[in-house]
Amino acid sequence: MNIPEIFGEHVYNDVVMRSTLPKEVYKSLRKTIDAGETIDMSIADTVANAMKDWAVSKGATHYTHWFQPLTNLTAEKHDSFIEPCGGDGVIMQLTGKSLIVGEPDASSFPSGGSRDTFAARGYTAWDPTSPAFVKEGTLYIPTVFVSYTGETLDKKAPLLKSMTAIDRATKRILKLFNIECRKVSTTVGPEQEYFLIDKEVYEQRRDLMMTGRTLFGAPAPRGQELEDHYFGSLKPRVAAFMKDLDETLWRYGILAKSKHNEAAPAQHELAPVFTSSNVSVDNNQLTMEIMKKVAARHDLVCLLHEKPFEGINGSGKHNNWSLSTDTGINLLEPGEHPESNTVFMLILACVISAVDKYQGILRACVASAGNDHRLGEDEAPPAIISVYLGDQIGAIVDSIVLGKNYVPSKPVKGSIGVPESPIFPIDSTDRNRTSPFAFTGNKFEFRMLGSSASVADPNIVLNTIVAEAFTAAAEKLEKSENFEKDVKAYSDKLFKAHYRVIFNYNGYGPEWESEAERRGLLNNKNTADAVPEFFKKENVDVFVRQGVYTKAEAIARANIQLENYVKTIRIEALTMADMARQQIYPAVSAYTAELCSNLAAKKATISSIPTASEEELIKTLAVAGENMMLAVKKLETDLKEIAVGEKDAAKRMAHFVVPDMEKVRTYADEAEKLCAKDYWPFPDYTDILYSVR
Repeated sequence: MNIPEIFGEHVYNDVVMRSTLPKEVYKSLRKTIDAGETIDMSIADTVANAMKDWAVSKGATHYTHWFQPLTNLTAEKHDSFIEPCGGDGVIMQLTGKSLIVGEPDASSFPSGGSRDTFAARGYTAWDPTSPAFVKEGTLYIPTVFVSYTGETLDKKAPLLKSMTAIDRATKRILKLFNIECRKVSTTVGPEQEYFLIDKEVYEQRRDLMMTGRTLFGAPAPRGQELEDHYFGSLKPRVAAFMKDLDETLWRYGILAKSKHNEAAPAQHELAPVFTSSNVSVDNNQLTMEIMKKVAARHDLVCLLHEKPFEGINGSGKHNNWSLSTDTGINLLEPGEHPESNTVFMLILACVISAVDKYQGILRACVASAGNDHRLGEDEAPPAIISVYLGDQIGAIVDSIVLGKNYVPSKPVKGSIGVPESPIFPIDSTDRNRTSPFAFTGNKFEFRMLGSSASVADPNIVLNTIVAEAFTAAAEKLEKSENFEKDVKAYSDKLFKAHYRVIFNYNGYGPEWESEAERRGLLNNKNTADAVPEFFKKENVDVFVRQGVYTKAEAIARANIQLENYVKTIRIEALTMADMARQQIYPAVSAYTAELCSNLAAKKATISSIPTASEEELIKTLAVAGENMMLAVKKLETDLKEIAVGEKDAAKRMAHFVVPDMEKVRTYADEAEKLCAKDYWPFPDYTDILYSVR
């Protein structure tokens, strides 16, 4: 296979645009993409026709406006290219109007109360900054999605607005340093973790099919204790899947770079190369869809739930966030002497201040029912927002805040002490796997994202809050009469004011929670407690000031997030109750009955035969089954008392229903350990985690 030849073959990318568009049309479109200039509507028909011809040559018969409603998924409505052409004939046509604007029925998408429920009309509008592509006979045109009255109903529109906000604010900062550029972009490289399990096993688990995670399951005798799966050799079926996945993604122009086994059995990871936030979000949505489809081709199922299995690592999505100019400057690159790199130190101080000041919404934007199970467990960062700076940058900030002497570290070379071994450079800082927001050399890694989440939400928040911090800095420093002195003083002031959010140690340490509380940091462990941060005036106002959301749009998204949480917990609880009643309890009863029958037969044959172990097992099983059913009744009672639309429904789900579910599971898992394998009604953790060879 010639990878450079197949790379992006399904994408209407720059190479294709250059070859299919007239020169002046191409230049005009590039100005829109590169410099953010308003698209020239006079070129729309030409672009649409060229795009259609290319798509038809790739076997496309339809086109769709591909958008991202507030569901964490993508949406599409397919229209054919055919248009009547006199008599009984047809032509293949895509007009400029059809390219730029579409009109799907918007009535069934969540709006969070931002518009009347009877209002059905919505509009999709072409996003030329993200390339179109052909998939399964359809031309996919990335678009934004808005209501009839103009409210954004998607994740792409506010993401684009947040990118505009940070571009505008960063250029104000750079202008103070006489640094010229046309555009500043945030770039993202979201690492994607996932599980692969056998399709046949998956289809025997009602909980996996209905909720994406196991609601029951006693630990397997072997989990990840031996730490032999991480970076281990790939099993043949997994290797075949990964090869197929890479080749498929490359054909869609997705820069799949790294692949490896993760820490838990059956867990894996894919990491892409950085690209602009907008394209990266689109690519990640497409990646998750393709992962599932490629898995199906190999009789596998790809699980993207944050915590599909209790007791082993969950899956996250590490959001590597950076800030660069169109002239090639990475603004988070510290250089050899960061302590004297005034631009870097100001930007760093602003980012830290933004993370501290808006820690509530940064935590809230990654909150979900699935992620609640993962945060703080098995290598996922805790629910407390903190910033890790590493040894070198941390020492510089300590010197500013605590008055310590900063001694620049000298480059260190590593060697194992064998002549044949190469000399390798030692990085200036280690990595902290427990930090939710870590500086990793020339970027920040936001590690709290759940594996199934859209990458849009955290990047909307990051871009917005950092743009706000940059705006405040620019407004202050633009009035400076002694810039060199004032910029250092301003940076130092931010470091001192927001020093509490910096934590360079073990986030899993038992003392960190109490220390974070002493510092005044938030610790919202579940979605019901985290999301209400979005309703606070100061947090709504930052989105409004930066032009990312209106007040109604910001509140709507929080409402939708809480509503999704309530619905998710309800589905899980109902599935759990059904499985307990229809599968687990009958199995426990049947096995208990067999034990009782055997016990009676033994006593009838030889009255003195030892039966203490059997009697104890029968009693323990019966108690576990009875306790499970009592817990199920309480779960169902509590669930019936909570309506989806109630104001406090999310908190009641989190603080009543979720603990009820934990009790049901405890008794069921206890019964599983005691029940004979042949009686247990569905595959256990050993079957699931070790089924793929």
